[in-house]
Amino acid sequence: MSNSNATPTTSKPSNNTRNIPHYSDKGQYPDSYYAASRNPKPDRPTLKNDIQVEICVVGGGYSGLSTALHLIETDHEVVVLEGAQIGWGASGRNGGQIVNGLNASLQKIKKSYGQENANFVGQLVTRGGKIIRRFVRDYDISCDLKEKNIFAALNNGQLKDLQETHALWESHGMHDREMLDKNGIQEHIKSDAYVGGVIDHSGGHFHPLNLALGEAAAIEQNGGTIYENTLVVDIEYADDAIKVITEFGTVTCKQAVLCGNAYLNK
Repeated sequence: MSNSNATPTTSKPSNNTRNIPHYSDKGQYPDSYYAASRNPKPDRPTLKNDIQVEICVVGGGYSGLSTALHLIETDHEVVVLEGAQIGWGASGRNGGQIVNGLNASLQKIKKSYGQENANFVGQLVTRGGKIIRRFVRDYDISCDLKEKNIFAALNNGQLKDLQETHALWESHGMHDREMLDKNGIQEHIKSDAYVGGVIDHSGGHFHPLNLALGEAAAIEQNGGTIYENTLVVDIEYADDAIKVITEFGTVTCKQAVLCGNAYLNK
């Protein structure tokens, strides 16, 4: 595995600054429980020169961090550029739930695209939780990971829906869910308000910002480089290279992976 950092080609700031409003203002975490209870993090630099690297990942949320960590684990040289701080967006302030489900049901996917594709999507749904657990284990990430979650039914109609969903997921080879009757759910939830439910043994909960910070630390421990408060304003493509242009510097790379979401400034 390579431990070399990206190679600077000049210390002179780039002239590629664009008049694009910064989505995060000063890049500080919004007030939240997660920001208030986050683990310590280093002050990472802003890119202010021109560098060369094999792969540039744009975005320091879950998608960008996971991409970078997987690439580094397979001996690639990686730089991550984040416009604010690691996990500043939804990755650092979501509910922290490992929930295996889809907005579109597997039945709907099967009807539109066939059984094989529905099976493939079903396996993708559960893969994310496995990746999270592997990162937490391999890199000793402190993010308060708790196992399992419950879908609770307040009435028989809701319970029937859960039974149908449970049977559907079972038909796709996913056997981590267990139906609970009224007595069974009371063993987990000390309330008689529910008529039953489903416990998902592959579900869970964690501190979302601390997971992101832990993945960032793992990237750096394995030789990757992360620049924070580094807003990407343009990308130029050539036959032999890609130039990712930030406010004050550039990254020339062989490949670029764009992992932005709500703050793309399109």
